[in-house]
Amino acid sequence: MDKSQASNPRPAWMEDELVRDIPQKKLDFLGQLFSQGQGKNQKEMMALLLPMMRRAKEEKLSFTPKEMNAAIAAIRRHSSSEELSRIDQILEKAGQQAGQKKDAPT
Repeated sequence: MDKSQASNPRPAWMEDELVRDIPQKKLDFLGQLFSQGQGKNQKEMMALLLPMMRRAKEEKLSFTPKEMNAAIAAIRRHSSSEELSRIDQILEKAGQQAGQKKDAPT
């Protein structure tokens, strides 16, 4: 293990077998999103998500449904009950936002 790994260990969910096929760059992006979202309320989380999603687009990072489901399952597997509740709220809100964008005129 190098010094950067020793001083900044990866979260347990990143070591889960569910995410072993997801490229490291994508895991790092999700890890940053997850760590920055800790302790934020729903409104603050949505304010964080929008610029992060723009950054992902700029960096040409896209996630397949399989990758997203695997990452969410791994994160959920390694989360407390309080974190699970917040994850559910965020996912519900994100789903509502996606539905609104689909319905918006182009």
